Amino acid sequence: MKRQFQVRSLSLAVVFAVLALLVVFQMVRIQTSPEAATFLKQAERYAGKYVTLYPERGRIFDRDGFLLAGNQSVYEIGVSLTEMRNPHTIALTLNSVLGLNYEKVYNDLLNPPAGLVYLVVTDYVSSEKAHELMALKDRLAEEYRSAGDPSLAGLHFKAHLMRSYPERTLASNVLGFVTLENRGYFGVEEKYNNLLAGVPVTVWVPEDPNRAAELPATPRGADLILTIDREIQAMVEEQLRESLEDTGADAGTIVVMDPRTGEILAMASTPQMDLNNFAQYNQIYKNASEFNRAVSMQYEPGSVFKVLTLAAALDSGAVAPNFSYLDVGFYEIGGAYVYNWDRGAWGPQDLLGCIRHSLNICMTRLADQMGPELFYTYMRRFGVGHPTGIDLANEARGRLKVPGDADWYRVDLGTNSFGQGVAMTPIQMMAAASALANQGRMVYPHVLYGMVSNGHQYTTPVQTLGTPISPQTARLVSEILATSMEEAKMASVVEGYRIAGKTGTAQIPGPDGYYLPNEINASFIGWGPVDDPRFMVYVWFEKPDSADWASYIAAPVFREVVEKLVVLMGIPPDEVRRQLAGQ
Repeated sequence: MKRQFQVRSLSLAVVFAVLALLVVFQMVRIQTSPEAATFLKQAERYAGKYVTLYPERGRIFDRDGFLLAGNQSVYEIGVSLTEMRNPHTIALTLNSVLGLNYEKVYNDLLNPPAGLVYLVVTDYVSSEKAHELMALKDRLAEEYRSAGDPSLAGLHFKAHLMRSYPERTLASNVLGFVTLENRGYFGVEEKYNNLLAGVPVTVWVPEDPNRAAELPATPRGADLILTIDREIQAMVEEQLRESLEDTGADAGTIVVMDPRTGEILAMASTPQMDLNNFAQYNQIYKNASEFNRAVSMQYEPGSVFKVLTLAAALDSGAVAPNFSYLDVGFYEIGGAYVYNWDRGAWGPQDLLGCIRHSLNICMTRLADQMGPELFYTYMRRFGVGHPTGIDLANEARGRLKVPGDADWYRVDLGTNSFGQGVAMTPIQMMAAASALANQGRMVYPHVLYGMVSNGHQYTTPVQTLGTPISPQTARLVSEILATSMEEAKMASVVEGYRIAGKTGTAQIPGPDGYYLPNEINASFIGWGPVDDPRFMVYVWFEKPDSADWASYIAAPVFREVVEKLVVLMGIPPDEVRRQLAGQ
């Protein structure tokens, strides 16, 4: 009996051993078979999903590190309809805290689209409001338990980033704005959109939260450091607002640039907008060119253009520094007559008198002695009729008619010489005039000082757009302009500082090509100190109603800007500088 039991036990053990081996063999076979590889790949499809990760948009700073554009956390507020217990409480709370329409929220929660399990109620809620709702949700969950009690169950919060501008309107014309689609419009935001936005990365995200560490880090977009000086920008904007009220102008623009490097220290244009409320754009601007008039609005500059004609005539040798003529009040060119601004005859004049009295006839004589080919060659060297390439979106091209164009006539040589019939933007005029302040070299105007990306910093180098005139010509023209201001005791003179500058009063052409009566553009361009230019300032007022001449409108504003600018830039008066240099 005992032996029989042992045989049976041994038989069973053998059978079970064989079965175990067969099971192990089958398991190994299944796991190593081609079918197993297919099943594993199919299983991986449900272990996670592909997600596109968008980098945090790069920040924008002024030259001293003040934040001009950054990102803030906001929240999407949604409701999980399967978790919701009391739609009345949710709708009432969102109405009370966020100001949402109670009836709409309540009806949307009760009558969602078929098959919808998660309803997005609102988005871009501030962190403060979202955390207030979170705290209220937790408190109600602790105080009430039953289904009929007040409850915010089902209310969910999804954090994400949104562009923010802590200075609101400051430098708004330079910065531009970012829409909810994370696309930049205007200014720096549009010009450098790809750098700021970074490169989206598509990655496999596992459903297992324990594998969160496997997610790759997404590099943020590049941070930009601008040439803008926050203090100078704020000063210029305040001055512009005050001056608009005083002059009654429709719009205004003031730009400050370092003529040695082309760095834009301040750029203000009206109107401005709170960049955090970009939806107001269509209410503030009629067209895109109004967003930043300094780069996008071209106009006839008028007499400020005469500094280029004077420089071209002297540099080409068409006239000598001791040039003189008899001003009889008119000049015939191309079968037409050109007159001075007052239609008066000024008698014997030299180059200093030409500039001091801003004589159109004198400029026409200079251009006529140069001839069309030489005159327009110099104007092209100055970049007239061509964009500067400034790193801001939507730069206007400008217009310079030249011989061979269907609408060019010989008389245009005369009118162009004093800035009539020429279309330029303020930044194009400043780039051209930088040759006069910078030893004959035109600088590339720019707002990007440097960029930080992936731990590396790139600094924008000084670039020149050309050398249209010699250093000797540049110094001579600056001297003539400075002396003219001093002898005329213009409102642009800054006590203690020798400044070179020129006014510009220009008529405004209407749609039919004829100039509008009693409407002008008043401008002033100037740089200093003359012996070592550190700044160039351009002032432009459109259709002022306080006076008829730029000398009464733009020149005083230039002086007020420079008086504050030299303090902010730490530029001592000329006498002090010379004494320090002597030590």
